Amino acid sequence: MSDKVRILVVGLGNMGASHASAYHRNDGFEIVGIMSRSIKSKPVPAELEGYPLFEDYETALTETRPDAVSINSWPNTHADYALKAIEAGCHVFMEKPIATTIEDAEKVVAAARAKNRKLVLGYILRVHPSWVKFIEMGRTLGKPLVMRLNLNQQSSGPAWHWHKNLIDSLIPIVDCGVHYVDVMCQLTGARPLRVHGIGAKLWQEAAQQNYGHLHVTFDDGSVGWYEAGWGPMMSEIAYFVKDVIGPEGAVSIVAGQTESAKQGEELSDSADIDRHTKTDAIKIHYAKVDADKNFAKPDEIFSMEDEPGHQELCDREQAYFLKAIREDLDLTESMAAAVNSLRIVLAAEQSIREKRAIELG
Repeated sequence: MSDKVRILVVGLGNMGASHASAYHRNDGFEIVGIMSRSIKSKPVPAELEGYPLFEDYETALTETRPDAVSINSWPNTHADYALKAIEAGCHVFMEKPIATTIEDAEKVVAAARAKNRKLVLGYILRVHPSWVKFIEMGRTLGKPLVMRLNLNQQSSGPAWHWHKNLIDSLIPIVDCGVHYVDVMCQLTGARPLRVHGIGAKLWQEAAQQNYGHLHVTFDDGSVGWYEAGWGPMMSEIAYFVKDVIGPEGAVSIVAGQTESAKQGEELSDSADIDRHTKTDAIKIHYAKVDADKNFAKPDEIFSMEDEPGHQELCDREQAYFLKAIREDLDLTESMAAAVNSLRIVLAAEQSIREKRAIELG
């Protein structure tokens, strides 16, 4: 392999464009092609003009002969594209989820191990300083933990179309839920035992349920819930809840409500991609009381105003991907975590379908 990692970028939507920008500006990568099934009928971002464009994946893979493939397409293509890339000898960066079934997820991981190829998943919260701090502080609260997480998004303008298209592949608690149940698993370090889900279809134009709520019970007694909904009817009241509670107190991510969603703008505040990861502060509450049963210590606020934005987080993910390739990092834990988080959210979908709690064993 040359000094630069020759990379084929697949998908040029929100995440694909951000990752392509990261490769474009990182001296360790060389973009050898960009593939999207509709790429020749839509404008390409100015900084990406001049790269070879493809509308067929197999053709792009054969003609560019890359060292690595970045897969940022619809979720129902992920496993197939990844398996073909690994078979061609490529390392793979893949946006979440790793697949749409556990069987396919395990096939992708097994193929990466068999071919000794690096497989890095786009779990963006794992490179986010505030989320790393949130998990670190949550682990100091004792056991069991109660974890409350959500991300509801209104759909209008461009978000109307990409939310609707995403639902064709996966319901929201599956597509986005892998991030947040991964956070729960990191917080507890425990084994998930049982999953229960509820859902509703509020959006006539969407192919599947656009609202869902899942509940997870862990073997250390911890419990957690995650809620996600997309659609033009979703409320922006309490759409961003990131909270963990333990015997010693509570830690919360506090994100301010921006005033970007003014009348006439295309994106609602909740659908703004920066709101997915935006963190203004972390608040810690201490449960200990004094002899008079008053709190012994005041709450503390840790300002996170200088946090990286969405593009910088994508830059960090790709810097890690490059490091994994060049330094032959052991990715066993992160690959297993990706399969585990998918197992939990798919169990929630099964629970909704079968109207019963699912035992994970």
